[in-house]
Amino acid sequence: MSSPMQYRGRSALVTGASSGIGEAFARALAGREMALLLAARSEERLRTIAEDLAARHGVRVETVSIDLAERDAPGRLLEIADERGFEPDLLVNNAGVGVLAPFAEVPLERQLEMIRLNVEALVALTGLYLPRMLARRAGGVINVASSAAFQPVPYLAVYAASKAFVLSFSEGLWAETHRHGVRVVAVAPGPVRDTRFGERAEMRTALAELRSIPREHVVAAALDALDRHRPSVVPGLTTSFAARTAGLIPRRLQLLATERLFRRYAHRP
Repeated sequence: MSSPMQYRGRSALVTGASSGIGEAFARALAGREMALLLAARSEERLRTIAEDLAARHGVRVETVSIDLAERDAPGRLLEIADERGFEPDLLVNNAGVGVLAPFAEVPLERQLEMIRLNVEALVALTGLYLPRMLARRAGGVINVASSAAFQPVPYLAVYAASKAFVLSFSEGLWAETHRHGVRVVAVAPGPVRDTRFGERAEMRTALAELRSIPREHVVAAALDALDRHRPSVVPGLTTSFAARTAGLIPRRLQLLATERLFRRYAHRP
């Protein structure tokens, strides 16, 4: 499959769409004339984005206020979409969260919530929609991972591990589905500007030091990879080089260097 993904007149479900990379996906896909179902917790922010996109592009934009960290949320989202007659041709699993702090100082429930959102909800939504896409022999799934997927990250231990799962899961699905008309791609960005993850002052400092890229660049890279039927993409030359060569650095040295870098920004919850 080498032809580009068809966007115009098709539909997309985007999670975590109220800000950051999710909002950038929504804006890019509306610009490609896709109908949208936007899901996130912030109902007011979703409504504002939906009204703007509908006015700008003349496309159908619907919203669902939902917390995907709740165990039954993916199933409820599917039911709502079905009730509204919304069958996505493209699923963008973007919803996620990270905590920059020592693992032992973050409440356990908060760590488990991170796993539910970053991993369980993503797997559940993919599991609910992928069989339908395979039955149609058409469709696409974009899973938002992170360059943290390529190595352990002290003070982001659970986050990095969850994104390693997303990357491995997505690439495995790509191999299973690429001959059956369905595209699956993981996008693994490094530091990204204008996201909730980087709102805190210490994270803004860290992101500046780590050469963050605009969220629009992440979306463009993801859609290009989808069109090219690639299993994964790491946006940005510097981040891509660092991610792809991470395995060449001795593990202990890599861990010590990363710990020293992130120690300055880790906060105590």
